[in-house]
Amino acid sequence: MTQFPKKIHIVSCVILFMLVFSTSPTGLDCYQKSKEVERVENSILVFKELVDLPEEGIPGALLSRAEAIAVIPGFWNAAWGIGGRHGKGVIMVRKGKKDWSYPSFISMTGGSIGFQIGIQKADIILVFKDKRSVKTISEGKFTLGVGASVVAGPIGRKTEADTDIKFEAEIYSYSKSKGLFAGISVEGASLTMDTDANAKFYRNFDLAVDEILSKDEIESPAVAKELMKIVTHFAR
Repeated sequence: MTQFPKKIHIVSCVILFMLVFSTSPTGLDCYQKSKEVERVENSILVFKELVDLPEEGIPGALLSRAEAIAVIPGFWNAAWGIGGRHGKGVIMVRKGKKDWSYPSFISMTGGSIGFQIGIQKADIILVFKDKRSVKTISEGKFTLGVGASVVAGPIGRKTEADTDIKFEAEIYSYSKSKGLFAGISVEGASLTMDTDANAKFYRNFDLAVDEILSKDEIESPAVAKELMKIVTHFAR
């Protein structure tokens, strides 16, 4: 039997690997397995669910005035006397009158002291009326209720028809709870940009948050454009 040199075997393996990779549907397939892509996919589901609720959804009148929107799927609030809160999501800002930016990843953390027992998991949406809050987040840490006023947002179609509502608060919060607490408060929680997640998702360690929120085109997984499209549709 003819014996092929080891070098030929190595070259054959390299060629086979290149052929398999080149025949994949897209060079970005590896993104589909990342936690960052999963986070964006979950953000899409949460946003659509909380906007589409017929009687309890986020009013379009508020979304049309939004300058930024943050989505935090699966925000944990746990307490046994001393509480802790943590979640990861994305934030986007309005560009011009209609278009929205690519998503930048964020973390939301906080703590509380008092008589509390329980664990709660909630999906959170924050609607910002002012971009200055987002700038503060990108520069460091932003505390809800300290850097800007945050209130529970109005809901439903009745709000849609009420032209007297002025939406004067700077940030409106929405949540869908799935746990043991009666409710959830985001006041006092801190928002920070998750630069590591940005780097992994966009595969660019030199890409700054300001660039993500301002550039017209960035190489990214398809889910980024999908989220942008959905937010643009509902927050026109």
